Amino acid sequence: MKLLIVVDYQNDFVDGSLGFPGAELLDEKIASIIKNYDDVIFTLDTHFDDYLETFEGKMLPVKHTIKGTKGHEVYGKVKEYLKDAKMVFEKPTFPSLELGNYLTKHPEYTEIDLCGLVSHMCVFSNAVICKAALPNALITVLKDYTDSFDKALEAKSFNVLNGLQIEVK
Repeated sequence: MKLLIVVDYQNDFVDGSLGFPGAELLDEKIASIIKNYDDVIFTLDTHFDDYLETFEGKMLPVKHTIKGTKGHEVYGKVKEYLKDAKMVFEKPTFPSLELGNYLTKHPEYTEIDLCGLVSHMCVFSNAVICKAALPNALITVLKDYTDSFDKALEAKSFNVLNGLQIEVK
């Protein structure tokens, strides 16, 4: 079975507090491929009012994706597909351990594609989680369906993913 994981395609990463030019262009692209998969899972970066007091908040002191705010919501047309998702994982940091635990119980996923934001952070770390959970599955990061505010780090992360036997195409 083919699974698409839409990683953190949320308002705050597109046009909100951590948004960047070009992130909005993924909306049409991601929406257009969702129907090509047996299942779709979403991850949502999820923080609370005490975010700035957390370890991540001290390292990245910009309030974002606070649960219950517009910034936490999925962006654009992609939001329409949230209701049909197989699972939605709210995660307090870059990767989702819950996603990994879920995947270990679902070996029927033999192909997993990842898209969303941000390529060298949350997409990267969740791709690694997927590989750890299902080491015999084909894990692919769809480079034209993810983006970063830092193209140099994105390119480096894609090279590392290839070294971990995670395809980037």
